[in-house]
Amino acid sequence: MTEEEIHLDAGVFDQLKLASTATLATQLYKRGIRQPFLVGLSSVGDKFEPFAGEAFTMRFIPAREDVDPIGDPYRTGNMLQWEAVETVGENQVIVVDSRNDTTAASAGDMLITRAMKRGAAGFITDGAFRDGRAIAELGFPVYSRAITATTRPASFHVADLNTPIGCAGVAVYPGDVIVGDLDGVVVVPRALAAEIAEPAAEQEELEQWLHAKVRAGSSLWGTYPPDDAVRAEFRAWKANQHATTNGAPR
Repeated sequence: MTEEEIHLDAGVFDQLKLASTATLATQLYKRGIRQPFLVGLSSVGDKFEPFAGEAFTMRFIPAREDVDPIGDPYRTGNMLQWEAVETVGENQVIVVDSRNDTTAASAGDMLITRAMKRGAAGFITDGAFRDGRAIAELGFPVYSRAITATTRPASFHVADLNTPIGCAGVAVYPGDVIVGDLDGVVVVPRALAAEIAEPAAEQEELEQWLHAKVRAGSSLWGTYPPDDAVRAEFRAWKANQHATTNGAPR
């Protein structure tokens, strides 16, 4: 069975969205994945909720004058970028390998809006996008290294779609699970997504509770990481929350 053939229930994506990218990186580190975070990328705007979706990859190579002649940038003949946007499915995330090059845009507002309308979960490049202000108003998860006005054909040729790529130094395979929040983006190998989903959601709940204790003045010793006594206190708090939620007496 290939990575893309591994079935993931919708509940896996829902649980992954409950965890911060920091929590997911910790869960992956425990399983031997040292660097799953797309370092150096920032969200374009902040009007969106955390997301989780499947990677739909796009790979750029440098443009070359005999293949990508200067002229109308929308009629170069290199239409794979349009094909990607018109075939991306619901809950998929377009991830672009721009070779960490910000000399031209990986896409602009028009293509990103179309991907959003097709039900994509996000759009990511390790290069730059155009139309940053317009993209920021979409309320759609978009991440890049920079914003530029320079059109894509000035620097890039779209080489292929849905092949393994590198993005911000991280290997991304088609079908990997891409999870993002306002801190950034983590690549979760598809084979590990279901394994870490529940532990990540549980860790997130624990860490939020621990953070409240530290803000209230607790020392790090025994609290972070929690010792047995603090974990017992957390379990008691959680049981009380569950009882209260279900209408049982305290």
